Amino acid sequence: MKPNKLPTAPRTRLHCCHRCDHWVMLAFILGLLAIPNSAHAMGVSSDKSLMDLYKEGGPIMHIIALCSVAVTSVGGYCALMFRKKKLMPPALVTQLNGFMTQRDLQSAYSLCNTSPCMMTDILAGSLTKANFERDMYNKSAMENHISDECFRNETKMMVVVNYMNTFAVLAPMIGLLGTTAGMITSFSALTAGKAEATDLAKGIGEALIATAGGLLLAIPSMFLYFFFRGLLTSNMADLHKTLSHMLDLFTGEAHGAAVPTNDPKPQA
Repeated sequence: MKPNKLPTAPRTRLHCCHRCDHWVMLAFILGLLAIPNSAHAMGVSSDKSLMDLYKEGGPIMHIIALCSVAVTSVGGYCALMFRKKKLMPPALVTQLNGFMTQRDLQSAYSLCNTSPCMMTDILAGSLTKANFERDMYNKSAMENHISDECFRNETKMMVVVNYMNTFAVLAPMIGLLGTTAGMITSFSALTAGKAEATDLAKGIGEALIATAGGLLLAIPSMFLYFFFRGLLTSNMADLHKTLSHMLDLFTGEAHGAAVPTNDPKPQA
């Protein structure tokens, strides 16, 4: 007979997703750092600096540089604004849970007004729909408001995340435009009767550098798009769950809360 194994507590899916996101980000950064080392290992050496390569890429490199600045700005904005502590500060969650358990709507509403964030903005709107004279304090209307507001805010924030997807799609096309310009330069040299390798190298180099620049912009942009999209979806799901738990504390359905009675109470 096989020995009985002790049951182990399953790890939550959300916790595993957060750890996977951290490992994916670390692997991506290490992969970028390994590119120069792999070039030296293959014996590839060049006396040209990055500025020299930038100049050889032609005018298209200016457009790629501007797009890189835009992607960096959008990524920094998402990193600051999409944090869970920014959407729902833990200290506020603890205080609001206490007020909702005591059904102190006035204190909860005042705290929401004095501590603006996405969680308090949504909760304040739902508190205005509370009614002690209706069944379950009009919980259904409060839940509908929370669901609608969470969906509306997530949709608005996804507009910002989609900018990175736009740059990821446009970057290879911009690089391809530089490739076309470089090939035109090379064929123009052939048309003029310049068949030397040095005459053709300028246009070919411009084409390849522009293509590489577009890909170097597209790859991080696509990675950041999927990363922040998953982060936003996960944090918004946690926010909706937290607000729903507050309503359960208010109506007495949550574990450990008082069971609501049918006696009407004065509306706060």
